Amino acid sequence: MGWTEVLAVVLFAVVLFAVVLVVIAAELAHRTAVAFLAAAVLIALGIVDQHEAATEFIDWNTIGLLAGMMIIVAILNKTGVFEYLAIKSAQWGRARPGRILILLAVVTAVLSAFLDNVTTVILMVPVTFMIADTVGVSAVPFLLTQVMASNIGGAATLIGDPPNILIGSAADLSFLDFVYNLAPVVVLALPVVLVYLYFAFRRELGYSEGTEDDVAALNAQGAIRDKTLLKKSLTVLGVVVVAFFFHGLLHLEAATIALLGAAALMLYARSDVEEVLREVEWPTLLFFVGLFVLVGGLETTGFVGRIAQLLTGLDEASVLTAVVIMWGSAAASGLVDNIPFTATMIPVIQELAQSRGLSEEEVRPLWWALALGADFGGNATLIGASANVVVAGMSEQAGKKISFLRFMAYGVPVTVLSLGVATLYVLLRYY
Repeated sequence: MGWTEVLAVVLFAVVLFAVVLVVIAAELAHRTAVAFLAAAVLIALGIVDQHEAATEFIDWNTIGLLAGMMIIVAILNKTGVFEYLAIKSAQWGRARPGRILILLAVVTAVLSAFLDNVTTVILMVPVTFMIADTVGVSAVPFLLTQVMASNIGGAATLIGDPPNILIGSAADLSFLDFVYNLAPVVVLALPVVLVYLYFAFRRELGYSEGTEDDVAALNAQGAIRDKTLLKKSLTVLGVVVVAFFFHGLLHLEAATIALLGAAALMLYARSDVEEVLREVEWPTLLFFVGLFVLVGGLETTGFVGRIAQLLTGLDEASVLTAVVIMWGSAAASGLVDNIPFTATMIPVIQELAQSRGLSEEEVRPLWWALALGADFGGNATLIGASANVVVAGMSEQAGKKISFLRFMAYGVPVTVLSLGVATLYVLLRYY
């Protein structure tokens, strides 16, 4: 293939991806159908090999993790535990929507550090809808705040966000390495972001007189409908969470653990399998399949790799390189999802370290810059992180659609604020 043909293929893949983004942003068609159609076009034209798409580009670990946790949550939802948590949270926040928004965001961020952020939002979204209905406000401000807090909180540990898992594996970084180096910046960035979102949503979080008395009168204990099922579900969920912590020692992927837990719970709880599977967000899962193939088209044509190299080839000074990697990764992650972009950047940083003769200690700030850029940059757009798409899908199923542009209107400022804090942190701590 001549260079003109290669250029034409690259341009086609890039233009197709851009068209998909525009169609999704303008809400001209359902995002799953658009992503699936575009992915099928790439395969039909031979730009992406069908076998390669299925075995290399589609991240089945992410898909399996999502499916497994959706099944567990669907069964757990039948117990009434989410209604219980909703009532308790509303009572703790004294029915003040603003207080509840901050409370739920902090809880979500902490959980996201010890669960992956996709699992966390799957658990928290049903609670959020119940709370919003209880205090009589829209659930959307809560959902947006929570998913952005989740993406920030997930940066604190090895298992909190999928890009961290990829980086930790490639760079041989431990759970404690992530906690020691990234947890402090999460603690610094989260309050800044929550203050911004609190004021951004304050007009939508009005308090209604008499709501506190109504909330105080609610019976949280009475919300539990099936205590036996609750015990079974929490037992299995607890085992799954512990297994996530030790997945390295167990030599099991997160998807395997989640699917094992889901299958075990369906049998243990004697659930109606067909009924449970109807609760799974299949449009969201299929959207991810299409999106992974689309990004695979950008990878196989060399476009993503070239962008990644540009991010690290601007200057020999490591301090500037770290800043460029962080902000460049954030910008790119907002467009192509932070998981595949991180996977593309990893060999670039490895090659950079080798070509410049950097020691392990010298290259580590670059790994932290990549992790922060990918994790925090995932807040920029609706497709920037897996958790964003999951929340949007669950919200749409509940009749509360979150548009691409609305998410971006809050996500971009949150990304800039959190990256500003992260940049200062990296410069002061490592240089």
